[in-house]
Amino acid sequence: MKVAIIGASGYTGGELFRLLNAHSRAEVVCATSRQLAGKPVTMQHPHLTGFTDLTFTNPDISSLDVDVAFLAVPHTAAMAYAPALIEQGIKVIDLSADYRLAKEIYEDVYGVSHTAYFPAPYGLCELHRKQCKNADFVANPGCFPTGATLAAAPLAEFAHTIIYDSKTGVSGAGDNPSDTTHYPNVGDTITAYKLTKHRHLAEMRQELASLSSAAQAYFTPHLLPVNRGILTTAHIMLNEPMEQKEVEKRYHDYYAQEPFVRYQRPSLNTVRGSNFCDIIVEASEDRVVAVSAIDNLVKGASGQAIQNMNLMCGLSETDGLWSPAILP
Repeated sequence: MKVAIIGASGYTGGELFRLLNAHSRAEVVCATSRQLAGKPVTMQHPHLTGFTDLTFTNPDISSLDVDVAFLAVPHTAAMAYAPALIEQGIKVIDLSADYRLAKEIYEDVYGVSHTAYFPAPYGLCELHRKQCKNADFVANPGCFPTGATLAAAPLAEFAHTIIYDSKTGVSGAGDNPSDTTHYPNVGDTITAYKLTKHRHLAEMRQELASLSSAAQAYFTPHLLPVNRGILTTAHIMLNEPMEQKEVEKRYHDYYAQEPFVRYQRPSLNTVRGSNFCDIIVEASEDRVVAVSAIDNLVKGASGQAIQNMNLMCGLSETDGLWSPAILP
């Protein structure tokens, strides 16, 4: 399959390149960037030296001759590309937020009008595999909702309140330098931000509703002085108490057939560079603490996007993704 990465200069574009290099059926033939057009991909992504000789281009979307396109563009930009790509018969995985939410919720959360809305499968593969299989377009989930929802899903229908507390690496802010990511402001400290109104909360609440859960959801993220990873602690308040053995059985049964969800003590080290989500739970009366770890750039973005591509194209779900984390 011929693949285009639209908006290939950022971290998610680099990760798509890296992971697709190991894919048995996909080849990146087009990498777009308006600012870097005409320059070698390896100038921006030196870790890809020897693995690609492509240069960045800025083509007319209508001229693309590919089977699959990844939209790795900023929020509010994907809607300008999606309809034309679909009309050309290209399968599309959108890594932005433009098609993750219902139109009215998206416009309220992101503060813009959606000019090309259509409903799309939400590509959290473990929960929506049937909708993603053979689809022409999938909205790839946000990184925080991925780790949070996988942590809580097996108990969502039994909960009345879920509080998500996430710690994230700096790469989640993208590759454009800012005061937030300036090393002296990030190193040797931890900072909470967007305490009650982070945009990803809407996705978390949406997914709880899709699980037939009436639970109220709350979310606060924190910035860690690390490059990659999200560690999420989900405080799940149950309607009725559950014993530890019953809780563990529910998680084991729920994820028994999921290749990328592992029941083991989560650590950023054990998922770094991989598409795995590690989860562990502990019950105490009517409260369960579920902790998950993902790599925000892989399971939280590019890896999950490739997992969705595999589902959409009838391929093995693990193709290009079945490799262990980097430890230490």
